[in-house]
Amino acid sequence: MTKIETSKYTYPVKDKIRMFSFEMDARSIITYPCYPQRITKGYIEIRGLAWSGRGKVSQVEVSTDAGKTWEIAKLQEPVLSKTHTYFRYLWNWDGTQTEILSRATDETGYLQPTLKQLIEARGQNIGGYHMNPVTAWQIREDGFVFFKPENYTK
Repeated sequence: MTKIETSKYTYPVKDKIRMFSFEMDARSIITYPCYPQRITKGYIEIRGLAWSGRGKVSQVEVSTDAGKTWEIAKLQEPVLSKTHTYFRYLWNWDGTQTEILSRATDETGYLQPTLKQLIEARGQNIGGYHMNPVTAWQIREDGFVFFKPENYTK
């Protein structure tokens, strides 16, 4: 019942409070390319990390068209329970502006949600250590990479 436990591991879920939730849900994040990098046309290896407090990461998908389509990324072995798992995906960038995203699925079948899905499940007052929405990097035509100010919500 310490300050940290009550403030960081307790959060609202609609009209109730989820207290002392220590299990982390599946999450992934792209670590390359990312701000403040600049990429050039051609093949880019998208890389990142995925993890889950529920067990092993079973799959990571990458979207290079702002979430319209998803492709399976390669997981780096060994994939162990409740640990960071590296992933990579080879992408041929044609120079058009887009957004790149990743989403993880763990061995329980839990799929990393969008921000919109999190809000629908937990209500507007979400945050803290259990905030795990799909996030986007915006790639502009000049190759500069920026963090999309709002999380991916489609």
